[in-house]
This record gives sequence, C-alpha cells and structure tokens, in this order.
Amino acid sequence: LFFPSRPCCIEALLAEAAEPGTPARPCPCPLPSGDTALSRLVRRLLSARRSLDLCLFSFSCPQLARAVQLLHRRGVRVRLVTDSQYMGLHGSQIGRLRHAGIQVRHDQHSGYMHHKFAIVDRRMLITGSLNWTTQAIQSNRENVLVVEDAEYVKAFLDEFERIWEEYNPTNYSFF
Repeated sequence: LFFPSRPCCIEALLAEAAEPGTPARPCPCPLPSGDTALSRLVRRLLSARRSLDLCLFSFSCPQLARAVQLLHRRGVRVRLVTDSQYMGLHGSQIGRLRHAGIQVRHDQHSGYMHHKFAIVDRRMLITGSLNWTTQAIQSNRENVLVVEDAEYVKAFLDEFERIWEEYNPTNYSFF
C-alpha cells in the first residue's frame, strides 16, 4: 500500500465489521467512500478474529483507533506497544485505547520505540514506514507491506513478544 491516501469515509467498513450482514446506513459525511490505501489497511485490520498485536511509534489517527476499538469490543485480544514520549502528545489515541480496556505497554528509556508494525491473528504482518497518524496517511509519502509468509510473521511476532515482556510494568524502575 502506498500513501498518501485521499481522505475517505470508512463508516461502512466499520459498520459491517461491527454487525456483519446488517445493511449499512448511508453516512452523512461529505467524504467519498471507496477503495483507498486507508480503506485497504482498515479491511486487513478488521479481518482479525483472534488477535491483533500492534507495535507503533505514533498513533493519532482516529479512524484506525476506531477500527482497533471495534476489534477489542468484538473479543479480539488487542495488545499495543508504543513510545512513551509520543503516547502523550496532543491527538494521540493511546489514552482512548487504554481507557477502552486495551492493553498498552511503553518503553521506559530515552531511545525511541520506533517500530511500525501490526500482526493479525499471528498470520499476517503489516509493516512499513507509516506512522498511524492522519498527517502520515493523508500527506506523507509512506509505504505499508502486507505479508502472510510464516517466516516473516514469526520474526516480527518474536520481536513483539520480546518487547512486550521487556516493557512489562513490573520490570520498571523508578529510581
């Protein structure tokens, strides 16, 4: 997938994922719906049935946050690792996701947690240069690669699990 992606409405995608088989009501927003890089990314995320592991430097796109929250409400286990310095910035969706009950862990050192990847159901890897921000999605030259090769998925899953354990709050030191 290549970005920037033109602004688009993903309400129909979210409605279908929330209540499969229910006819979508027309959205009153002026944005066009259709096939864009953003809608393709959202469709891949919404394909999760069991788990979604996210390792993201910056996450401020409300549309992607809504998709992640929907998965969580549907019973998908969602875990998120992020950068401590960027999770508190204006517009960050991390607090909203945490408030919704999604497990969030962050780094505790001065270097950035700069990864940008997602793993859907331990079988699909979504990775690339894209920060999950509206700015990146609508304005930046970015790329996202979607891979279902077990060897690559396993390498990223191993990295996620390593970081998830390293950022376990029981390991934090405050002195």
